Amino acid sequence: MQQHAKPEFIRAEKREGDAELDAHMFRQALAQFATGITIITTKNAEGKYVGVTANSFNSVSLHPPLVLWSLSKKASSHDAFAAATHYGVSVLSADQEDLSHHFSTFKGDRFAGVEVIEGLGGAPLIPHALAHFECKVRSRYDEGDHFIMVGEVLRCDFREGEALVYRSRKYFRN
Repeated sequence: MQQHAKPEFIRAEKREGDAELDAHMFRQALAQFATGITIITTKNAEGKYVGVTANSFNSVSLHPPLVLWSLSKKASSHDAFAAATHYGVSVLSADQEDLSHHFSTFKGDRFAGVEVIEGLGGAPLIPHALAHFECKVRSRYDEGDHFIMVGEVLRCDFREGEALVYRSRKYFRN
């Protein structure tokens, strides 16, 4: 049997007297977890589309069908999502990396020139995504520097294809 060298870990630990765990180290550790990439969308009070790139999307329950995601309280879209009754989730395919960048960095109208399909509650969906989840907001939780939004899935669709995956601040195809 071949012996493998024990991997060296970089460790961060909250010690007595520390206010909290080192944020940079915590973020580095989280970056080791590979996730899919989504664009989460809604319509604000003025009827304008709002959207962000998120990798915090996750399933919660099958009965009833529930999903969740989280958003920084500092995000420019925070107020729109905090007031939303519905939101849409588009799970990006491997060839939609440009949209992921666009919705995570662009400061103007993120939907200018972007094709959308209007979903339930007016939340826009990104065409050609691998899956869509159309959600009614069920609950919101204020935690730390983020808020967590739980949605009941009212409608979903999907297709086969390669997913856009994110790990260690890099994109991959599955």
